[in-house]
Parts: sequence; structure tokens; C-alpha cells
Amino acid sequence: MLSEEFVSAICGAPLSSNTSIAKDVGIYGHTLSPTYSVKYNFKKSSAPVNCVAVSDSHVYAAQENKAYVHVYSRIRGNQEAFVAFPERIRCLTLAGDVLILGTAEGRLMLWETSTGRLVSTPARHVQAVSCVIATPFHVLTGSDDSDIHVWSLSSLLELTPSSAEHEPERSLSNHRAAITALSVNASVSYDTNLCVSASKDKSCIIWNYQTGDALRTLLFPSSPLCMSLDLAARAIIVGCEDSSLYMAEFFKGDSKALLGAQSEDAATVMQISQPFGATQPTGAGPASCLAFSYDGTTLLTGHPKGQIMKWDVVDNKAPVELTNLNAAVTNLVFVSPFEAKGANKATKTSTIVKPNQAERAYTVTTQLEADLRSQTRVDELVNSTGFSQQALENAIAAFQQALAEKESEKKE
Repeated sequence: MLSEEFVSAICGAPLSSNTSIAKDVGIYGHTLSPTYSVKYNFKKSSAPVNCVAVSDSHVYAAQENKAYVHVYSRIRGNQEAFVAFPERIRCLTLAGDVLILGTAEGRLMLWETSTGRLVSTPARHVQAVSCVIATPFHVLTGSDDSDIHVWSLSSLLELTPSSAEHEPERSLSNHRAAITALSVNASVSYDTNLCVSASKDKSCIIWNYQTGDALRTLLFPSSPLCMSLDLAARAIIVGCEDSSLYMAEFFKGDSKALLGAQSEDAATVMQISQPFGATQPTGAGPASCLAFSYDGTTLLTGHPKGQIMKWDVVDNKAPVELTNLNAAVTNLVFVSPFEAKGANKATKTSTIVKPNQAERAYTVTTQLEADLRSQTRVDELVNSTGFSQQALENAIAAFQQALAEKESEKKE
């Protein structure tokens, strides 16, 4: 049976002297289904919001007001490395085997974990980078200066030195206050590259980040603190300072649709005032982080008083408290079920290589996950259900060739 797993992180001192919770634990690995349980934990970490990233082999956690990242091995179950950087880290994310970090000085740094190569951009934000997200081709950064920059990932990682300094492809600057969260869909199509930004100006904006167009603006009763876009890009859930959650569906099939042919003009601001959920949890405080499950049916929220709440998105039932970690929950990340199965991935970074800006020649350190030899005809026939596609095509081609030869003989 396929299990659902997620990783949580806390920040700050314990809220009470609860002896049932292990001391010094900062990161927890949970199994959500089929039965909830805590699977593993890592000690000595205090990661603020937007400062945890999870791969199939490691957990990366930037430390509060520090210039270093703790790297934990999910394979070996221990802390693998303590990695120092030139500047304090405010946020991070993963793009494959590349860890992307935003700094308190407005800079973007990219660390290739399998080679140790470290790329750093100039400080293109005038204030700290508060959040960063990545797609297969782009990196988006939000800042306390209210701007969002869109970067080309391939340009940032190119090996050929350039005399020009790294520049963002475009800037999205409709917000009037600090950016608190960014979320992006998985599409790679030019027309459907959607991202959503949340800001302390009490608004969220839906963008086509490839074109730079603001598709719709949403206004909330209080400032959004965290946000998550479901994987199918159908809706967003926003957690605000008033301790409420709000849902905005993009395609409703009526005049209230936010996007699509039946939606209103992009300049029309949509007021979102109806909280999501049949009842709101009492005493938990505003959600500091949230995450959608991969099937889009479950939402998890983390709260400053230690609660992790589970919400049923489909039936809109009252939330259920999964656990209380006795410290402010700052990060929730679902583990990809596809990575767990190693789907179509030829390599795995089982041991990271610490960053080194002085090096100019790099060695890739990785573990092969697949057989790189070409498949023989016997392997293809054995591994296929029935006749393989290639075998059928070859047989059809042979029949057609025989017929063509007979026709040519008759004409002669």
C-alpha cells in the first residue's frame, strides 16, 4: 500500500516542560496514512518559515538568523553535514540536486549538492529574500522589498563564464508590502505558467510569470502569512493573521471564476471574506505554514502553539489535531511518492559535497539508481506485456517489405 509521508520542522524553545516529547528534536518525519505515526526525527535544528527542503535522500534546514544549513541524511538517519555560507539564510528550496538559497542581503545562491559548486548572484533585491520557489526551468524569489524576480535556472547554472552579472528575466512589482509566500504550478507550458504571491498588503496576486501578466488580484481581511497551491492548480488555500484559512477556486464554471473565459476582467479585485472550514480550531493561533497532499484531498497546517491540524478538503469537515510538537511549527513538506519509488531517476545524491567557491574543476559524486546499459532485444521481450511495441512494428515492416518485393517482381 502506498503511504503518505511528510516532514515538519519547529523553531524556538519548548512551550512547556512536556516530558513525553524528546528534547532537542527540531525535525520530524511523519507517516500520515494509512495510519498516523512519527517515523523518525533529527535533533539540534531550529528552522524558521520557508527554511526546510526535502529530497529523496536528504533534509536541508537553514537555521534561524544563522549563515549555515544543517543537512540530514534520510538514508542513514543522522546529521550528515554542517554547511556554512557567506551570508545569513532566509529561505531555501530544491531544484533537483541543486539547493537554492535566498539571503538576508537580497542575494540568491545555488549549491550543486553532488559537485560542491556554488553560484552567487548580485544583491538584486534591496532587502532580504523572504521566499524562493523553483520549477524545472525557472527560479522565483520574493522579498521584503515587495518585488518578485523571475530567474532562468539554466542561465544561473551555466558553466561558461560571462562578463555580464546575473540578472532576472523579469520583475513582478504590483505588491506594496513585503512578500510572505510564493506558490507555483507544475506546468511547463508558456500559457499556463501560473504562480501566486502573498503579501503583507493583504492581497494575493495570480501571475503568468512567463509573460509577467497579473491575471487576478485577491483581497483578504488580514495579511496572508502562508499559502499553498494544489498540484492541479485548481485552487489556493491561504492562512491569514486573523487565524482563519481562506480558499479561492480558480475555475468555477460561472461568473465567479477567477480565471478562464467566463472570468471577470483581470483588473477587477476579488474580495475573499468567507473562511474555509466548517469550524476554525480554537487556541491554535494563525497558521504559520501549510501543505497540500499530493492527491489534493488533505491539507495540513502548522501553528505557533505546536499543533499540526489535518483538514479534509473534499468534505470540508472540522479539522483534526494530528499531534502537538510543543514548539512553534514553521515548516510542513509532503514527501513526493514518486521520488520514494525512484521513478525514472538514474542517480541519487547519497552523500553531499560541501560548497566551495574556490574550485574551478568539479567531480560529480552520485549513486547510480538504474542500469545504464542499453536494453537487449531479449530484455525487451521478457519485460514486455505480450509483444513489445518494437517487435510489432518490426513484424509489420517485414510483411510490408515482402509485399513490396512481390509487387516489384510482378511488374518486371
